[in-house]
Amino acid sequence: MEIKNPQTSQEAMTLENVHGAHNYHPLPVVLDRGEGVYVWDIEGKQYFDFLSAYSAVNQGHCHPRIVNAMTEQAQKLTLTSRAFFNSNLGKYEQFVTSFFGYDKVLPMNTGAEAVETAIKIARKWAYDIKGVPANQAKIITCSENFHGRTTTIVSFSTDGVATGGFGPYTPGFEVIPYNDLTALKAALEDPNVAGFLVEPIQGEAGVNTPDDDYIVQAHALCKAANVLFIADEVQTGIARTGALLATCGKCTCAGACERQPTFAKADVLILGKALSGGAYPVSAVLADNEIMGVIHPGQHGSTFGGNPVAAEVGIAALLVIDEEHLAQNARTMGERFREAMEQLASESDLIVKARGRGLLNAIIINDSPESSTAWDLCVAMKDNGLLAKPTHGNIIRFAPPLVITEDQMEACISIIRDTVLGFKRA
Repeated sequence: MEIKNPQTSQEAMTLENVHGAHNYHPLPVVLDRGEGVYVWDIEGKQYFDFLSAYSAVNQGHCHPRIVNAMTEQAQKLTLTSRAFFNSNLGKYEQFVTSFFGYDKVLPMNTGAEAVETAIKIARKWAYDIKGVPANQAKIITCSENFHGRTTTIVSFSTDGVATGGFGPYTPGFEVIPYNDLTALKAALEDPNVAGFLVEPIQGEAGVNTPDDDYIVQAHALCKAANVLFIADEVQTGIARTGALLATCGKCTCAGACERQPTFAKADVLILGKALSGGAYPVSAVLADNEIMGVIHPGQHGSTFGGNPVAAEVGIAALLVIDEEHLAQNARTMGERFREAMEQLASESDLIVKARGRGLLNAIIINDSPESSTAWDLCVAMKDNGLLAKPTHGNIIRFAPPLVITEDQMEACISIIRDTVLGFKRA
């Protein structure tokens, strides 16, 4: 069968539209290659990437150290399954647990798989350790959450688009308002609660950033109630917010991570996306022995989880974060970006405000979520050489690779500024 490579962006978009499921609504740009903070389309036009594959490419596109680790291992051994030991996995497990300060890791592939894994661990812990009656364990989650799109995960989503038409839903979850300690305290009164699953910053909800003391206070409430504090850092982790973790508990990043104003070590830590620098699907759940010890052979697994390529990619990706001091760069560049966006908001009635932490930021557009203003603005920025995407209708998220330099940041600020000031509403 002949395979014809598309020669133009329109040909590529047509192929996807005709032959692919319509489960995404991409910006009209077809990316063909990338390097660092830049991507190029089929026609060769260069763009600044301000989405970073939803924070998976924190280390920049095609980082040579990560790519070399992947290609070298791929030529040696790619997959064994966990039916056998392999010579890479134990090395990776020792490295990643030491890096984040946990006893054990359960490796998976995607963020959603890691969230599902954490849910299973929390329920098993509730039955085996806490003494919750069989099939009564409850997990508390927050409104406006985004933890993935599996059937179980959408069962506790408050997004009608994610849930509509996919019932019946999985029981065992209670949804409370985000950034509401009073609601959390009330929910924790139920003795059958196994865990509190929370994003330190809600990325998909539009970089919804909680009060400075929310995470540490929520962690303390969980400890007092003998409930597992489960941090979903799939998007916020790996230096994105200016620290190794947004919760920033114990870590061994040798000074490469400046602690956030508040921090708490999660009982169960969920990682993905930039855990591989975007080069390969790698996710992980980390916990200490008394929690991870409830999982026994045959109770959970993945054919590809912990494969040799993933192990080598995972080590290389974290070494890049540490040795290139990307947490500090995210903090410094993020402060400059928010300062510029706040200044722009004072000059334009198109922007309500800017918010975020590190290089996970957003601007709120002064229009309804049902309007096309944010989308049209992103298309205009694309035409001017910068790629971003709306979320929740009237919010634009900005999350460039953490390798961005000061000069590159100033160039991007100029593009956004010129686009906003010159924008005409439809």
